[in-house]
Amino acid sequence: MAGLDKRVTSYQDALEGLTDNMVVLAGGFGLCGIPENLISEVRRRRVKELTVVSNNCGVDGFGLGVLLETQQIRKIIASYVGENALFEKQVLNGELEALLTPQGTLAEQLRAGGAGIPAFFTATGYGTPVAEGKEVREFDGRHYIMEKAITGDFALIKGWKADWYGNVIYRNTAQNFNPLMAAAGRITVVEVEEIVPPGELDPAMIHTPDIFVDRLIQGHFEKRIEQQTLRS
Repeated sequence: MAGLDKRVTSYQDALEGLTDNMVVLAGGFGLCGIPENLISEVRRRRVKELTVVSNNCGVDGFGLGVLLETQQIRKIIASYVGENALFEKQVLNGELEALLTPQGTLAEQLRAGGAGIPAFFTATGYGTPVAEGKEVREFDGRHYIMEKAITGDFALIKGWKADWYGNVIYRNTAQNFNPLMAAAGRITVVEVEEIVPPGELDPAMIHTPDIFVDRLIQGHFEKRIEQQTLRS
């Protein structure tokens, strides 16, 4: 990686500087658009006591689920965790702290973090356990709770195509949380299916501009189906 060229040649280089106790943002929704190879590198590095922010925590044996097997995650901030039996076991055993938040609130927390906004007010969750311990204000006769923005030490992102500079395009629903995570990371690492020379991507199609990207690597992906239903 040199100058405007964000490419790195190994996953070791891609996650250089990742250490214990860091906050890691991981894009994806279910198993769609997850940075699976970067997650595998996190496991290989054996860093521990991580706080992970993601829509969910993968499934047993794949995605972020592999980090539960090695107990590298101390806390998970997510909106959905229903596909992972090991997750449930560790939470019930007190080995893992889970903070569940409404999906739209989680998205806005990340957007705010990337925009440099420290907090915002939302009506979502008022009067429920979500609001416990949070500041409440009334605007125009309606109650709102204050939610703090989220940023991370590392953001792990999965894209479809990128140029050398780190301009990224996502494919269809695989976009999901990835652009929000990319903007909210102090060091943003993107793995993509294809890297092309500058000038080959239509500027109007760029989802994440290069200003948000620090490192870029081309990977190979399994694209596993989360739940497969077959006709009898």
